[in-house]
Amino acid sequence: MLYLDTSALLPYYRQEASSDAVQLLLTAQQQPVLLSQLTQVEFASALARWLRTRELTEPQANRVESAFHEDVSEGRYQLRPVAPGAFERALHWLLTRKTTLRTLDALHLTCAEHGEAELVTLDHVLFQAAEFLGIQARLG
Repeated sequence: MLYLDTSALLPYYRQEASSDAVQLLLTAQQQPVLLSQLTQVEFASALARWLRTRELTEPQANRVESAFHEDVSEGRYQLRPVAPGAFERALHWLLTRKTTLRTLDALHLTCAEHGEAELVTLDHVLFQAAEFLGIQARLG
């Protein structure tokens, strides 16, 4: 099973340099892709940011939001809450000070680990931290 962080999910809904690769990855999946509620919140934050910076209009943002919710409803994604113990695990990794993980990235790693899923990310720093911590990951 794959777990997509927000950096890997967003290009599916808005044209970016990595959109074609993400499209291929998602259409090739035979089972739902794992997402956390964290990803859902970051997705909403990205939409709000794109609206503020005028990268999207309100109607465009509404279409992107609707498409995402439709994909969740149709079972393309398996949306899970952040697991109990995830904050403690993320805190442990951050306190080791052996990676350059940021807070939300550490939580994405715990979500992928807890879901026994391979992390897919476009964030090189997160990918390197995953490798260091022994979490299965790939750059999308």
